[in-house]
Amino acid sequence: MNGDDLKKECAKEALKYIKTDTVIGLGGGSTISHLIGYIKENKALKVKVVTPSFKTKLLCIENGLEVLHTFSVDKVSVAFDGCDEVDENLNALKSGGGIHTREKLIASMSENYILLVDKAKFSKTLTFKHPVVLEAIPDSLKYVERKVKELGGIPTLRTSSAKDGGTITESGNFLIDVAFKDVKNIEKLEQDLNDITGVIDISLFTKVVTKVLITDEEGTRVISKN
Repeated sequence: MNGDDLKKECAKEALKYIKTDTVIGLGGGSTISHLIGYIKENKALKVKVVTPSFKTKLLCIENGLEVLHTFSVDKVSVAFDGCDEVDENLNALKSGGGIHTREKLIASMSENYILLVDKAKFSKTLTFKHPVVLEAIPDSLKYVERKVKELGGIPTLRTSSAKDGGTITESGNFLIDVAFKDVKNIEKLEQDLNDITGVIDISLFTKVVTKVLITDEEGTRVISKN
């Protein structure tokens, strides 16, 4: 199977976790796109959707799925998302897309928060080959950079060639990409970064992932929270 076939297989497995007449969360990425197609095909499955992703919202609307405003929802049955890397303890690094604050909100709402990944994104322990992304209020920029350096990180304000200046989130905040090496305590790092005044939330997820579906040529295996 090629990469797209593997993503389709993963989406088919994810479909099994969806119950009819529930609210579900959908993140971004091509596996989620396939899942939307399968939900549409399954006429017996009636769901409403919350999503942190603009592209996913448009795709849901195009496929006739009702999208709710996240602020109107306080609980989600199951939510699915991708990630940059996830480990055996279900610690995950997420969202080069810079929407991790909304992703973590929906994850926290969810009774079951499931990551859909291929084998290349699964590690025994997070390697931090991808940066931890911080969403921070603009006034806090230099202070956050100083505190991040004290924790051993190398911060870089995210910019874009399509716009002069820092990349701004939908909430009007900055994104700061922070490189780390030799992280000894992943949970403590999440806590320490979130404790910095001015930081809204970060793309390191240590508490909310309940399952990971890992698909390769041999099929899909499930790793669940102990």
